[in-house]
Amino acid sequence: MAHTFEELAQMQRTADEAHAKVQQLQDEYGRPTEVEWTDEQITTWHAAWQAWLDAARDVQAAVTEHAAEQGAARNQVEADVKKAARHPEPETAG
Repeated sequence: MAHTFEELAQMQRTADEAHAKVQQLQDEYGRPTEVEWTDEQITTWHAAWQAWLDAARDVQAAVTEHAAEQGAARNQVEADVKKAARHPEPETAG
């Protein structure tokens, strides 16, 4: 399935948000090697980690496909997608 550049940027934002959730949970729960997590915490963290893993995998596959379709360097497409997702251009009134 072909994706537009904006769809790729949105997919990257979703992966970034999922990663932030994993980090937030780790900060909240403490390091599992230092603090024993409850079963509920383990389940919650694992679900967040899996969501991040899935989102990251999906965006990587879509970037690869998009680069191939456009005849562009994959690493440049990935860099452009991350830049657009993390540092969007301000919208101008027109």
